[in-house]
Amino acid sequence: MTSAEHSLLGKSVAYRDEYDASLLFPIPRAGKRAELGLDDAALPFHGVDIWNAYELSWLDPRGKPVVALAEFRVPAASPNIIESKSFKLYLNTFAQTRLAGADVVAQRLRTDLSAAAGAAVEVHLQTAADFAREALHELDGECIDGIEVDIADYDTPRPDYLRGDVDVVVEETLVSHLLKSNCPVTGQPDWASLQIRYRGPRIDRAGLLRYLVSFRRHSDFHEQCAERIWCDLRARCAPEYLAVYARYTRRGGLDINPFRSSEAGDVPGNPRGARQ
Repeated sequence: MTSAEHSLLGKSVAYRDEYDASLLFPIPRAGKRAELGLDDAALPFHGVDIWNAYELSWLDPRGKPVVALAEFRVPAASPNIIESKSFKLYLNTFAQTRLAGADVVAQRLRTDLSAAAGAAVEVHLQTAADFAREALHELDGECIDGIEVDIADYDTPRPDYLRGDVDVVVEETLVSHLLKSNCPVTGQPDWASLQIRYRGPRIDRAGLLRYLVSFRRHSDFHEQCAERIWCDLRARCAPEYLAVYARYTRRGGLDINPFRSSEAGDVPGNPRGARQ
């Protein structure tokens, strides 16, 4: 059983603090992609889901705790997402586990997460000696949130608000901090900043803002919201090039940041914003 309803999400559980990879709960991407008319065998986009973990710790061979930050990159082409609470519970099981060093921890994470996702997951650890290098970087682009616009739709995404002006072709990067959706199992809010890079007919900014706000009561996982936005923009505005990057705020010590692009060579950075 791999649907979200059968996961630990939204359920009371006892936290385990000794290593247990069985807690990881994969959920197939195919079902939600089928709702968008997508075929996993021929996806129209490329991309990655970048996860950041802020609560990773283990014991060294003498029993002294080590703390680290972790970055995980899950390919968008992987057959599964990993349910976030199961991910958190899994990471917590390292807390009382003795391991020889960060390289050993990274390899164990890489092996377990790749098995759950069904594809190779990249893992990068940053130990406390490097924490001082951490800095905040907001998404590049022009923020559209200051546009004066009347908004009254919050329940269902409204792609009909999206329009591209075929008489004006531009290349630009737009940003909004007003994206919000809800967890499809618990109903808890998920908050995000969104970056849209594109080349093609100029997107009507007021319509784009109305569209993004229409997700406010919509229930879907982070990855699925980003893919819906990418697909709606492509269908309604016909850009020659399109990249969508959603940077979600953390919950339970994890943040999830899906990136989808029309170009295979697009590799996003991992800029930690003020809200993360």
